[in-house]
Amino acid sequence: MKDDIEKVVSHAIEARVARERDYRTMSLKMHPWICARCAREFNEDTLHELTVHHKDHNHENNPDDGSNWENLCVYCHDNEHSRHIENQTHSPITTPPAIKVVTHKALAGLGEVLANSERSRQE
Repeated sequence: MKDDIEKVVSHAIEARVARERDYRTMSLKMHPWICARCAREFNEDTLHELTVHHKDHNHENNPDDGSNWENLCVYCHDNEHSRHIENQTHSPITTPPAIKVVTHKALAGLGEVLANSERSRQE
């Protein structure tokens, strides 16, 4: 059973790597070796720092025309995914709630309670 699971996981990883290699290769052939956000230029020595970003964040959406891809440097790619995650997890900014004024005193009457407690101990 463990071997079966390992085979499935291994196959899935190999398929993902092959898929990524294919769309990355295609994107690098179609698009210039320039980060679409910061305009940093890449050459063969630095090309490993240029990544392919899926505009719709769906890594399974790989049209042959490259319309869902843009080449981003690793920094801009990380920033894009961070912003996407924040947008997914946080609700839109709304008007802050009105500040509630505290109208009670949490420890009011504590002196009286302690005094009564002290009196009851003495009796």
